[in-house]
Amino acid sequence: MIAHMLRKAGSKVLVLERRHHLVGNVYDHFHPSGIRVHTYGPHYFRTDDDRIWEFVNKFAEFYRYEAVVKSFVDGRYENWPVAGSYIRRAAGNDWKPDFFGEPTCFEESALSMMPRLVYEKFVRGYTEKQWGISARSLDPKLNRRFTVHEDDDPRLVRHKHQGIPSCGYAKFMFNMLSGIPVILEVNYLEHRSEFRVLKKVIYSGRIDEYFGFDLGRLEYRGQVRHEKYFADLKYALPCGQVNNPDPCHSPHIRTLEWKHMMRPETADLIRGTVLTTEIPYSPSDPAQYEYPVPDDKNARLYEPYRRRAMQIPDVLFCGRLGKYRYYDMDQVISNAMSLANRLVCGRIE
Repeated sequence: MIAHMLRKAGSKVLVLERRHHLVGNVYDHFHPSGIRVHTYGPHYFRTDDDRIWEFVNKFAEFYRYEAVVKSFVDGRYENWPVAGSYIRRAAGNDWKPDFFGEPTCFEESALSMMPRLVYEKFVRGYTEKQWGISARSLDPKLNRRFTVHEDDDPRLVRHKHQGIPSCGYAKFMFNMLSGIPVILEVNYLEHRSEFRVLKKVIYSGRIDEYFGFDLGRLEYRGQVRHEKYFADLKYALPCGQVNNPDPCHSPHIRTLEWKHMMRPETADLIRGTVLTTEIPYSPSDPAQYEYPVPDDKNARLYEPYRRRAMQIPDVLFCGRLGKYRYYDMDQVISNAMSLANRLVCGRIE
């Protein structure tokens, strides 16, 4: 986004990409059946910001897709986020949260929203599989990524604008970078002396790697994905994403059925279905980093890297890896628009 906006403002821009493809983790591909698969997990674009929605629609037509997510609990598909009716069924009409006060960890934060019975069934197992550590070690602000629905509305979120680009995310990003030179499969940190910087480097790689890990390595989580085609099934799941929170049931955290995320009229013409299961792990390959680990240990390690980065005038650190922070797509675009505008106006030296 920053590259596009700087190029539009008249700046000379070059994009270097470490992977063999553009787009980062929103990259997608076609299964031989014709089903479009989000290579690095599902991406549901949503925003309440008309300005952001207008911006993304310059590069692709978006079809309306309101994600529905279920959790497989006690042999049944239950709504996620948790429905108020489930909590009343499981804990009674006069249920109360199991924690009061100022939460000091994710578990306490979650228990301030729901009874422990519900937390144990829906949240704890999923969270600890995802991060590989105790829920009591995680940042309480992590609970901002979910809520409890008082009604039985099955939608994951209720944003004004929701959708998926008709042409796919890879083409969407290709359109955004039209006219901008791109070099793939190059690690900037290993070849930085080969590129002359006219004004500033916009660096979206690992902040700790930029400094040679001299203070230590920040931790990340990724997913091992297993994709399987079922030729004789039209659909296998009730929706596009089913969470698997029970660690005793399976090691995978969720199962994805991509046909649900396609236009219905297109999906109906395709034989079979494709499922992807995702198993969280801690990758050593930076190309597989997806989620910064939200705990105190990593927050403390990131802070001196952040302070050091701010002292380098010709490098701007951004993105999940550069800021060591999880961003949704609309947040990424909003931040990119803000940074690009400040660069163009000279407010970032």
